[in-house]
Amino acid sequence: MSQIPTLDIRRFTAPASAADRAAFVAELGATYREWGFAGIRGHGIDQALIDDAYAAFRRLFALPDAVKRKYHVPDGGGARGYTPFMVETAKDSRYPDLKEFWHVGRELPRDSKYAALMPPNLWPAEVPEFRDHAYGLYAALDALGAQVLAALALHIGLPQDWFADKIDCGNSILRPLHYPPIVTPDVPNVRAGAHEDINLITLLVGASAAGLEVLSRKGEWVPFTADADTIVVNIGDMLQRLTNHVYPSTTHRVVNPPGEDARQPRYSTPFFLHPNPDFLIDVLPACITPDNPSRYPQPITAQGYLEERLREIKLK
Repeated sequence: MSQIPTLDIRRFTAPASAADRAAFVAELGATYREWGFAGIRGHGIDQALIDDAYAAFRRLFALPDAVKRKYHVPDGGGARGYTPFMVETAKDSRYPDLKEFWHVGRELPRDSKYAALMPPNLWPAEVPEFRDHAYGLYAALDALGAQVLAALALHIGLPQDWFADKIDCGNSILRPLHYPPIVTPDVPNVRAGAHEDINLITLLVGASAAGLEVLSRKGEWVPFTADADTIVVNIGDMLQRLTNHVYPSTTHRVVNPPGEDARQPRYSTPFFLHPNPDFLIDVLPACITPDNPSRYPQPITAQGYLEERLREIKLK
């Protein structure tokens, strides 16, 4: 079975030569065209920041259910705060996912033109260290995501900074996730049903725990258990649409582990990198060819697309 490549982004951010930087861009682009997924190492995010954040996330999810539900915003689309166990449902799935999560969004000045679309964060008073660790990880992943997008811009013939002013106020989300132990054998639900992500790219911290599987072009489910120093970065539906499927948004899932392993909790933290809400997702001319005509003649704003998809996965 094929293996999803892992690349060292220092070849882009601090290259040994211009030739090696260009080779990295070519390899990254080819990896995404084939898989929609890649492992990124050499990312420079301090392991202590990741460890401290995960310690705070475990404390959060260990709180009593009634305490966590104080931070649930009914009909808020899960935009901020807590979303309880078995609420989110993968598109077209019969069963809700076996997970609970918390959403941390971008901190904006309240006079920002996007303030109405990005409410203030909710911070759990019972875990006072959560705020600094979670938002520190948010900022680090936001910066790394910008580097990945810069490399992809070059790969499709755009200026390196093409995405910079389109994501600087992006409606991006950090999602600490908890998959509780599975105590009932043969449940029809899985920890996360087969789905594609909504956003431009997703950066996943904590894919070193088994369970993530990616659907290959051949129709095989390929496990992707990354090394501890690797962040998994995958293409989302917005970037797939923008690039006319040059970069595919690949179906993936988190399966239930076999036997006694199912009785262990699993934690992971994806960062969903979104464009600014008013960014118009319109197919890039460079991604339209006679062999790949435009699949999306009607553009849509990032906010409009997000709201459409949140309804499909039962968060709104």
